[in-house]
Amino acid sequence: MIPDDCDPNSALCADLVSPNDDNAVDKPEEACGVFGIYAPGQEVAKLTYFGLYALQHRGQESAGIATFDNRQLHEHRDMGLVSHVFNPEILEQLPGQLAIGHTRYSTTGSSRRCNAQPVIVDTILGKLALAHNGNLVNTGALRDYLVARGCEPTTTIDSEMIALIIREEVNAGKSWVEATIAACSQCVGAFSLTIATPDGIMAIRDPYGIRPLVLGVMPDRIGHYVVASETCALDIIGADYERDIKPGELLWITAQGIEAIDWAPKTQPKLCIFEMIYFARPDSWVNEESLYSYRMRLGKQLAKESFQEADIVIGVPDSGIPAAIGFSETSGIHYAEGLIKNRYVGRTFIQPTQEMRESGIRMKLNPLRDVLNGKRVIVIDDSIVRGTTSRKLVKALRDAGATEIHMRISSPPVTHPCFYGIDTDTQDQLIAATKSVTEIARQIGVDTLEYLSWEGMLAATNQDPKNFCSACFTGDYPVDIPDGVKKSKLML
Repeated sequence: MIPDDCDPNSALCADLVSPNDDNAVDKPEEACGVFGIYAPGQEVAKLTYFGLYALQHRGQESAGIATFDNRQLHEHRDMGLVSHVFNPEILEQLPGQLAIGHTRYSTTGSSRRCNAQPVIVDTILGKLALAHNGNLVNTGALRDYLVARGCEPTTTIDSEMIALIIREEVNAGKSWVEATIAACSQCVGAFSLTIATPDGIMAIRDPYGIRPLVLGVMPDRIGHYVVASETCALDIIGADYERDIKPGELLWITAQGIEAIDWAPKTQPKLCIFEMIYFARPDSWVNEESLYSYRMRLGKQLAKESFQEADIVIGVPDSGIPAAIGFSETSGIHYAEGLIKNRYVGRTFIQPTQEMRESGIRMKLNPLRDVLNGKRVIVIDDSIVRGTTSRKLVKALRDAGATEIHMRISSPPVTHPCFYGIDTDTQDQLIAATKSVTEIARQIGVDTLEYLSWEGMLAATNQDPKNFCSACFTGDYPVDIPDGVKKSKLML
């Protein structure tokens, strides 16, 4: 039975922004960020709060923390930003030796309070809390399996299916680790998990490692470990990066230390390339370098592939700026700030006036007229999904006096939806799936438009190109998608 707060008509849990809103974010949206810490004697709830604060860019719809104080579970979760959901009084009510946390953008399961994580379930070994980044593609089959066993899910999220199957396996006599491996072996898709139990924390990645997960250690604190979606969450609490959790690996962190288990057969890693291009913070590290460095290389490669005479290069804040700097360095064209971002504009119940909605882009990005007036401008952005924001941006730049606008995109055209934890709309909403580059340029109003090549994007990683999932550009999905799921997004 679905609880009242999953009622789509509930005022408490109404979606904050309609996905069909023309002012909705015209970018791929991440699913969420996860965090976990085992640190007896430290303020684990407060450390988790700061870890989630650093991961806020991965999801802004809800946040939650669960702690274990010996065998007693404490938890708090709600809709909103991390800083809105928690305050010092709430954190004081979350004591313990270990904690996990979650910040969410909804993909499977809508944006409602009942779907906020961590997911909590009861087992014969005690309570379990689970936080999930990614998306399963066999959720329907898992739900049918659970219902057939007399276990009725109470939310609309795939994450609950994982927790409920773990509960079923524990109640059948398995240990925490055995039950988790048995459950994950039934899951198909992308999942990076942090799981809290009375006895310790588990961190797990799916066999392809589609979504990221890293391990850190607290300096001068023997046996104190941290796991997080990105290294920036380690930095904020002073933890040292130890290593990535490997695809198909489970870490079991307890008072006895840390145990690493390869729970799935080894396969070709397939880290989501959009983590590299856009999702992860530029100060997070992947493959022994910051993503800022990779994104600069994307811009350098873009300049080699699609040079254009112009007066200035500008980046669309914030994600387009490193590539714009790289483009400027290679092309020799002066880099300038042409757009100022209002970083305090987010999802809100207060809708702007119709006149403000028509101007659209100025709510979030305002052009610098004295920088742009009379200039031939190259605009660097990381992607175009629907094209609505790009069209408004180009109009704002022309209104500010730009004489020519040449847009360059530091990734290939997005032609296919993602099924692994990124909200990229159905295929009929992806502008590059229905229009040529020339047609897109005409629709968004630029003088010229060029994208980075698929080969150039992967070559810039300085890694084996086979180590990345780039299905949103090619349609080559590393994990098979059931026909029913595929048809829901592959509309064309």
